[in-house]
Amino acid sequence: MDYFFNFEKLTYLTEEKPQGCILCNVRDSSPIVTDLSVYRNEFFIVSLNLYPYNPGHLLVFPVRHIEDIRQYTEEEELSQTKLLRLTIDVLDTLYKPSAYNIGYNMGLNAGASISHIHLHVIPRYPRELGIADLIAGKRVLVEDPLVSRERLKTEFALKAAQSS
Repeated sequence: MDYFFNFEKLTYLTEEKPQGCILCNVRDSSPIVTDLSVYRNEFFIVSLNLYPYNPGHLLVFPVRHIEDIRQYTEEEELSQTKLLRLTIDVLDTLYKPSAYNIGYNMGLNAGASISHIHLHVIPRYPRELGIADLIAGKRVLVEDPLVSRERLKTEFALKAAQSS
């Protein structure tokens, strides 16, 4: 089944949000949010983005609620580097992108709509801009996010076990 999502940032920013930090709610398995997490370790959670730019668009965020990368401990920094490599390996296996955008939006003026720091990992593909992008400001996602979640969970578990 194909999904046709509207990616109007203003709508997302102005819609009613769950109480508290959405990423802390995901961390705590709160029933008031959709849990799209695919992997967890002691320090980080990997989750599908609820409003993905492309299939496989993931967020890597710390279990601790922090808002600035300078608040990471050395142990968290090392863990995140290893987890980022694992994340890219998983995406390479499942989605075979030709490139990635990887980065933070740290602070509201940088585009961060969630204060809890999170790293975006966005798979990129040749010729991905379509007519819907140009005319309607919408993107076509070719995989149901719930299917993506299950595929990613399985691959993360497999690759994490192999690297242990």
